[in-house]
Amino acid sequence: MNAARKKNTTELQLGNLHAQLGYHLARASVVTTDAFNACVGHPHQLRKVEYSLLMLLLANEALSPKQLAKVLSLTAPNLTMLLDRLQDRGLILRERNPNDGRSQHVRLTHAGTQLIREADQAAKGMYAHWQSRLSPAENAMLLELLAKVYQG
Repeated sequence: MNAARKKNTTELQLGNLHAQLGYHLARASVVTTDAFNACVGHPHQLRKVEYSLLMLLLANEALSPKQLAKVLSLTAPNLTMLLDRLQDRGLILRERNPNDGRSQHVRLTHAGTQLIREADQAAKGMYAHWQSRLSPAENAMLLELLAKVYQG
C-alpha cells in the first residue's frame, strides 16, 4: 500500500457525523460495552441490564417491578423475563408487598447481594480508567449531560 492511500484510510473525515450525538454515543457504547464485558460481564455472568437492576436493588432494598421497568426502560414482558432469569440464578426474590398484597416487591438474596458487591468492585477499576481521561468537573458534566439526553 502506498503512503498516500494509507494516509486516506487513517485520516478518515467524519463529515456531519462529527456533530451527531448518536454517532458519538454509539462509539462510546462499543468501548464501554467491551470494557464492561471484560471486567464485569464475563467474570460475573451479568449483562449490563442485570448489573443495573441488581445495583438498583442494592441501593433501594426492595423495589416494585413497575419501578424497575420504568428506571430501566423495559417493557413488562422483558422485565418479567429478566426477573425470571435472576430468580432462577438465586439472585433475587419476589415477595408480596406487605402493605398491598396485590403487588410485589423485588429484593436481593444473600447470593445476589454478594455477587453485585463483587461486580461493583470489579467495575470500579473500569470506571477509574475512564474517569482518568476526564477531570472531575468534566466527568460530572458528562454524567449530567447524558442524563439530560435520556430523561428528555
